[in-house]
Amino acid sequence: MIRAIALDDEPPALRILTHFCQQVDFIDLQKTFTRTDEALRYLEQFPVDLLFLDINMPSMSGIDFYKATGSESANQSVNRMVIFTTAYAEYAVEGFTLNAVDYLLKPFTFERFLQAANKATDFYRWQQRSDKASEAYIYVRADYSLHKIALADILFIEGLDDYLKIHFQPTSTGKNRTDIPRPIVARMTMKAMMERLPSTDFARVHRSYIVPLNRIETIRNKAILLDGREIPIGASYEADLLNRFGQ
Repeated sequence: MIRAIALDDEPPALRILTHFCQQVDFIDLQKTFTRTDEALRYLEQFPVDLLFLDINMPSMSGIDFYKATGSESANQSVNRMVIFTTAYAEYAVEGFTLNAVDYLLKPFTFERFLQAANKATDFYRWQQRSDKASEAYIYVRADYSLHKIALADILFIEGLDDYLKIHFQPTSTGKNRTDIPRPIVARMTMKAMMERLPSTDFARVHRSYIVPLNRIETIRNKAILLDGREIPIGASYEADLLNRFGQ
């Protein structure tokens, strides 16, 4: 499922986009905005795969907004797609120079929207395949920064209401273990995190815990032992976990 937001200073345009997104089962339009500052604050806290951006807005153009998010940077660290929407065709060339997925000229039909949405889906699937094949990192926003986290460094992930605490492995096995990297606390749900982790390597074992499978040392008495810590196994997750180990 592609997570999306829409930004347009005209509420009727947002209602049309919302209606069109509801007609497809592969785009989750999580929120709409008429103000750029509110949209930027949202992106600082929540992962989003696709932006629908109106170009001609009074406070900041959609193109400038996209640049402000860092999504157009050369390293493509956030892997965020964009579909520009506007009533002015002259903006199309600049939009495509930013590697936009598509450009919708208002007023657009559902068929034209669907064409753009399918382009985004194709690119998203290609991106997911590339990530799984060659990317051993995820990017998490926390403390007003974007953190690059190596999957191999994750010890376990703990859910705390609307936040997650990502715990890391010690950098050595010293007796006092004073060299454990500090956890990262991010505003994200467990479901959203699981969607970003490779399912072959990570499992949710409790409503409040996600663990890397290769770090599990023992499973006994409805608990997991990893790196000297005991992680509980939730009743609704036990069968799936044991199946992963052929038990």
